[in-house]
Order: sequence, then structure tokens, then C-alpha cells
Amino acid sequence: MSSKRTFIKSVAAAAMATLAMGSAFAADITGAGATFPFPIYAKWAEGYKAATGNGLNYQSIGSSGGIRQIKAKTVTFGATDAPMSGEDLDKEGLVQFPAIIGGTVPVVNLEGFKPGELRVTGAVLADMFLGKIANWNDAKIAALNPGKKLPDQAITIVHRADGSGTTFNFTDYLTSVSKDWSTTVGKGAAVKWPAPSSVGGKGNEGVAANVNRVKGSLGYVEYAYVKKNNMNFMQLQNADGKYVAPDDLTFAAAAAGADWMSVPGMGVSMVNAKGANSWPISTASFILMYKQPTDKASAAEAIKFFDWAFTNGKKMAQDLDYVALPDSLTTQIRAKVWTQIQK
Repeated sequence: MSSKRTFIKSVAAAAMATLAMGSAFAADITGAGATFPFPIYAKWAEGYKAATGNGLNYQSIGSSGGIRQIKAKTVTFGATDAPMSGEDLDKEGLVQFPAIIGGTVPVVNLEGFKPGELRVTGAVLADMFLGKIANWNDAKIAALNPGKKLPDQAITIVHRADGSGTTFNFTDYLTSVSKDWSTTVGKGAAVKWPAPSSVGGKGNEGVAANVNRVKGSLGYVEYAYVKKNNMNFMQLQNADGKYVAPDDLTFAAAAAGADWMSVPGMGVSMVNAKGANSWPISTASFILMYKQPTDKASAAEAIKFFDWAFTNGKKMAQDLDYVALPDSLTTQIRAKVWTQIQK
């Protein structure tokens, strides 16, 4: 077993895990929110602890939970994959910046197929989550996979049961590729899932566990959870009509054209990005901090943590198949975002 996979298994063995790196300083940097970036935040915290002696306590509770926690001022930073709007950031006195880039991946529990062997378009994927395609041997799936013997087996949809940035980005993608999805469900951190055969799971961890448990299931998780759970994923057709598999290279291709400063709070959507090699459900995970923090020392330490991670954590991100932010972007974050946080 690779060291990468061993590490990911160890940091996310339990759903809703809390990362506590060191006891002497553990309470001084606190964060909560998205499960999407939890494996890389764990790895960064391990490296930061070794380098500085200072620790991080991060609760992997979902993006909606992270927003609630930062609004309640119970943590130094919140983490969300569904970026807050500029209006809401101003209202709450918050700044927002991306910390890491990755991808959301459709995963299946289907015997007889290797990871990435099955292909699907965005429109067909949306019909599956709508419940309009309810069986794996449906003609629309078969037409995209000539020569494959698809089983006469019902599709069970697995989705997030909690408010989730992963859900926000996944439904943002489905909205962009399917008029039916856009008009009947839409995008959001929590939506009403229309498929009659469906089951919810808490966190990326819970969705992964349910997909691996339920035969014939179809769900969506962040790519690190695909790898740690040895999950079967589908290739997706991107905006250029090319079928691509998820990995750090296809996530990076989607992020290459992002204009981060074009949106208040840097909340850029990368779904269905142009480019022959772009993964169509690529996304960033964002950090929320107060411009006028009640605990200035903890806020300053959190900035030091992310500054260290941006400088020293690129290889760690690559090892876990995330995409580190380019130096040009982290330079802008230091100059235009962190300078707004009162010291």
C-alpha cells in the first residue's frame, strides 16, 4: 500500500473527525468546516507542528457548519467549498480566500468495472440524479459505453445529508449542464434530491461509506476520498467534449483560466471550465476570517499557518492529488486579503 494512501486512511478514518495536532497549543488555532480539504489540512498541520511546534484543531463538519461556526465566533477560521457572496462577507465583516484546489468525482458501486472504465456526459449524469435514468443498463448509458455489458440493476443515489460545499459545487455543475436539473432542483449546499431511490450520508466520509456499502449506488465525493476508499469513479465529458479522468493535472487545467479577482471574495466557480484537459467539477476550498478578530493572536497564527502551507505545502498537496495555489495567486492573497485583517 502506498504511503499516500496509508496517510489518507489514517487522517480520515472516522466521520466528523477532529484534528488535534499537539496539546500545548492546540486551542490557539481553531478551524471548522468543509470535509473536502480535510486530508490536506491534516497533512499541513502535521508539517507545521513539526516546523514550529504550534498546532491546529480543525473540525471536519461540512461547509455549512464552518460558516455557522465562524459567524458564532467559536473558531479562528471557517472553511467552505461554497463561497460566501461579497454582500454576505461585507455584512459579517469577513474576508475570504481560496486555500486549495481539488475536484468532485462521481463514484459508483458496480461489479465488473475498473475505475474510470465507464463514461458519462453531464446531461446523462444529471438524469441519473434526477431519477429519470433509474437502471444501469439504460440505453443512454449504454450508448456512451459501447461494448460494455451493463447490468440490469437499479441505481441508488447517495448524496450528502448535511449542508455541504461539495454538494454546492456538484449541483452547480449539474445546473450548468442540464436544463431539467436547473429548473427542477438547482444548486445549493443542500437541495431536495428528486431520485426516488436515494440515501444520505454525512460528510464526504459518509457518502463514501454508503457508496461502498450499497450495490448499484452512485454518489459524489472529493477525489482524496476516492483514493483512500479505493472507489470506482466514472470519466466525465468536459466542456470541450473530451472524456477525462480526475487527477491533479485535470484539476489544474480547469483552474488555469480562473480570474480570481473578478468576483468579490474570490469566489470563482470552475465548473465546466473550458480546456481539453479540464476536469468539469473542479473547485477551490475557501477560508473565512474576521477583518477585526476578537482574538488577534490566534488570527495572526492562522495567517502564519496558511503562509507556511502556501510556501512549504505544495508537495504535500500534490501527494494527496490536490492542486496548490500558484505563487502569483498567493502573493495577491497576502497583499490584498490578509492586509485587511487587523493585527
